[in-house]
Amino acid sequence: MTEFFLAMEPPTCTHQEKQVHVVKGRPVFYEPPELVAARQKLQGYLGQHTPKESYTGPVELVTKWCFPRGRHGNGEYRTSRPDTDNLQKLLKDCMTAVGFWKDDCLVCREITEKFWADVPGIYIRIKELP
Repeated sequence: MTEFFLAMEPPTCTHQEKQVHVVKGRPVFYEPPELVAARQKLQGYLGQHTPKESYTGPVELVTKWCFPRGRHGNGEYRTSRPDTDNLQKLLKDCMTAVGFWKDDCLVCREITEKFWADVPGIYIRIKELP
């Protein structure tokens, strides 16, 4: 099992924010600067927790996204954007890039929550499944 907390302000820019433009009649997808920065930030923090051996079988991924609370109560659920599925996509892509697993298709069970919190960051737990 791997478990850690990334003490950071979680990025709100998500994988869904890729852009497209047309070059010679063909669509070309690209990442805007905000998405590139979010990806680099996540990979930098995740790289400090990469397991010695990558996961090779099915895993459960638990994530708790803790956003700076502002006027909200500590531990109150965040019901505003970004959506959890969009947050997870970027996170899992970054976890793949830094070597947690070969492919995020190994994530067979996910539990994801997002909160307002006094201490911002992302709690991550990975557990091998039978």
